[in-house]
Amino acid sequence: MYGFEAMTFNVHGGFLEAICRGYRAGLLTTADYNNLSQCETLDDIKLSLTGTDYASYLANVPSPLQTSAIVEKCTDKLVDEYNFMLSQVSEPLSTFLEYLTYGHMIDNVVLIVTGTLHERDVHELLEKCHPLGMFDSIATLAVAQNMRELYRLVLVDTPLAPYFSECLTSEDLDDMNIEIMRNTLYKAYLEDFYQFCKSIGGATAELMSDLLTFEADWRAVNITVNSVGTELTRDDRRKLYSEFGLLYPYGHEELAATEDFDGVRAVIEKYPPYQAVFAKLSFGESQMLDKAFFEEQVKRLTLVFEQQFHYAVFYAYFKLREQEIRNLMWIAECVAQNQKTRVHDGIVMTF
Repeated sequence: MYGFEAMTFNVHGGFLEAICRGYRAGLLTTADYNNLSQCETLDDIKLSLTGTDYASYLANVPSPLQTSAIVEKCTDKLVDEYNFMLSQVSEPLSTFLEYLTYGHMIDNVVLIVTGTLHERDVHELLEKCHPLGMFDSIATLAVAQNMRELYRLVLVDTPLAPYFSECLTSEDLDDMNIEIMRNTLYKAYLEDFYQFCKSIGGATAELMSDLLTFEADWRAVNITVNSVGTELTRDDRRKLYSEFGLLYPYGHEELAATEDFDGVRAVIEKYPPYQAVFAKLSFGESQMLDKAFFEEQVKRLTLVFEQQFHYAVFYAYFKLREQEIRNLMWIAECVAQNQKTRVHDGIVMTF
């Protein structure tokens, strides 16, 4: 079917693709970031954003400003755009858009369970949850003592239910088990989303396969780096890697056996598409790894907009907007903590 999308795509998807590309034109530019980096206070940031798409969302935020208030209002814009698009779609795009929220659902579940473990107030935790990952019974997550209860009492009626089949153990929830649960859920989610995109076919399958492959490989690298020096065995580590991607299966075997950051680097540098990521890092320097991967991801996401008649633009737009919100949070925190010299260290340009 690849190559014939132009004949029928616009019947159901043309309007929303145009809307999405219009939203993308509202992303902050390099000039906007340069202006923001000159701000002395959080009120200056608010003033600088009045010339952008965030103006109406920040207009009624009272002083004194907090970083959390700026991030919350910017996230509200993202949520409103998502809800508008979801209200206009038909299948299979509606299912595709719903898949975009499952990652936030997983993060919210982990946030609530971890917070409860450390005796944090549930209402305080709910305020920190991402709005796109909310579901009706999320507040009752606090009652679960192990994975089985978590599934039986709460998650059985959510879209995450099918992903819990590999997580169902009777072990008590602790920090290590929760982190394993997060990565197991993400693995199942990415594999499911990958197969769904393949079933759509055409340019959507081609572009989304590339983007999800990159995300799966990135997660494999992160799992390896973060599990070095922990009690996680080689087999446990391998089980957390997604069963697709450029690194699958031989790269996964090598990653599972590595014992330090330079070992991870040696494995990944065998794969040409990822050599540029590690070329930016010195040997033994793992602190900037996430930023290097974010920059590579943004490059891939912007290229998606060069093609038409596919659903990958929706995935790319929301990922770019989320990156923009992370940038704004970094800038606001640097200004609030009087660390302006570090502003450019954490910004990943989205244009």
